Amino acid sequence: MKFLSACFAVVFLLASPARAAGAAVDDNFPNGVKRVPLRTHSLRAPYLDDSLHSRWYDYGGDTVIRTDKYVRLTADRPSQTGQLYSRLPLTAANFEVIVDFKISGKGNLYGDGMAIWVTKERNVGGTVFGAPDFFNGLGILIDTYKNNRPGVTFPYIMAVMGDGQTRYSKEDDGKPNELAGCSARGLHNSQSLTRLRITYVTGQFLEVDLEFKEPNKWTECFRVNNPPQLPPVAYLGFTAETGELSENHDIVSIDVNTLFITGGSGPASSPAAADSGSASSASTPPMIQQGRKKKGSWFGFIFKSVLKLLLVGGAGYIGYKRWLIYAKTRKESQQVLF
Repeated sequence: MKFLSACFAVVFLLASPARAAGAAVDDNFPNGVKRVPLRTHSLRAPYLDDSLHSRWYDYGGDTVIRTDKYVRLTADRPSQTGQLYSRLPLTAANFEVIVDFKISGKGNLYGDGMAIWVTKERNVGGTVFGAPDFFNGLGILIDTYKNNRPGVTFPYIMAVMGDGQTRYSKEDDGKPNELAGCSARGLHNSQSLTRLRITYVTGQFLEVDLEFKEPNKWTECFRVNNPPQLPPVAYLGFTAETGELSENHDIVSIDVNTLFITGGSGPASSPAAADSGSASSASTPPMIQQGRKKKGSWFGFIFKSVLKLLLVGGAGYIGYKRWLIYAKTRKESQQVLF
């Protein structure tokens, strides 16, 4: 009976809506969203397997991995660059990337910064926060050193979209390339980890949120409606750079989710409409349609799996108890005979 009670407890926990995969709902999806973890693009300690390689990520440059703490893209030393790129492309039309990281260093002057990329290029060093210039795709830049941006407080976080032909204006801190941005004063040498969340829904919005001032409290950095289309094949990357000034750029964890919108959350452009330059459309992207058709499929899968486990476990438990009774009876009969 104890075994059966434990099994029913497992069923209750897994079937609970609060624990079901993708059950979380936030302001961006008033009608609900299902988050499905993308293992191929997520990364946590110890970061490396037994052969000292990462199954899903390649790293290069000055990157150093301490398996119990972090992936350090650059140390607090001048003239370093580091890269960390997914081996597989991020093909989801709607996704969420949550990164826990820390930027720290000695002294009052520090630089240059780090970046998160969803670009056609991968695992190539360069002059834009350790990544190549003339990139094709999305960059979320965390710039910690001010070159020439009057009236802007640094560190500064901004989104840039490259077309593969436009140069990044580093001397102006990317102002001509900027889609949107926000100041993040206090991010450098923060006592706790900084958490950054990127939410991208094709044809609808791109949003970046931060958690670094107060634990478990997200603050919106910026939101871009009708963002440019990402390349059909794009890789998730993380890079950092130091110049004459330096700082540590440490990544602690990466969590990536595919988003399935389970209810109507406004118009969204289809891939065809996006290619033709249309900002929005009344049609729904294929992934959102798929999410609606399969609503509840994950819950059903978990419930059926646990039910099978209960049946098999219950049958095994009953068989074991009967075998004990049989063995005891046989032993007693043998004692009587002899």
